[in-house]
Amino acid sequence: MMPAARRHAVAIHHVAFEDSGTLAPLLAERGWALQRLQAGIDPLEAAEHADLLIVLGGPISANDRDKYPHLVRLQSMLQDRLLAHRPTVGICLGAQLIARAMGATVTPMGGKEIGFAPLSLTDAGLASPLRALVGIPVLHWHGEGFSLPAGATRLAATAACAQQAFAVGRHTLALQCHPEVDATRLETWLIGHADELDHAGIDPRTLREQAQRYAAPLAAAARDLFGSWLDALPVRTADTEKAHA
Repeated sequence: MMPAARRHAVAIHHVAFEDSGTLAPLLAERGWALQRLQAGIDPLEAAEHADLLIVLGGPISANDRDKYPHLVRLQSMLQDRLLAHRPTVGICLGAQLIARAMGATVTPMGGKEIGFAPLSLTDAGLASPLRALVGIPVLHWHGEGFSLPAGATRLAATAACAQQAFAVGRHTLALQCHPEVDATRLETWLIGHADELDHAGIDPRTLREQAQRYAAPLAAAARDLFGSWLDALPVRTADTEKAHA
């Protein structure tokens, strides 16, 4: 008997330290083969038909299509995946790109939301895999937000950001925040974003202390969140692929 083919996940990175975090070992445990692509460098064709696409964060704007041409290709790919109901996760910039692909706007918030704080979940959020994050401080690191796309289900908010998460069916999850972060390695973020922290008047020592306090509960909650979301993915067959082609 031939062994079952491993499911193929692709993570698109914009900066090296904003990686898949605690999501990567969870995928490995569940038999997924995770391929990493560097945005703007690696060809994106491998991501087009991946069983799961994860678009990660980065310090550019989803509106910077003229400055960063790969965003045009990436947004088009996301539109195709949404139409085909292909499993997709967007985190921070990735969530903003999904929102734009669905016709929503991405605009500056007028200030930075950086640090660990819990989410306020909607009723739909409490009924979703995000219920794992109730009472858990999650990392926030952004200065832009998105409007809720038509056809999306709003899942979470914070006082500073009304749109923190949305879902499209069971196949697409968009997260403005960073539940995936491995907070034991946050020092890479503090160094990589040192200039942004300085301009925002945020002391890295505060974030370092928060990371030490919340790393373990956040990792456990993120495991539950992403595990539940993966468990709920629709089973794809040759017939469903043809139906959405």
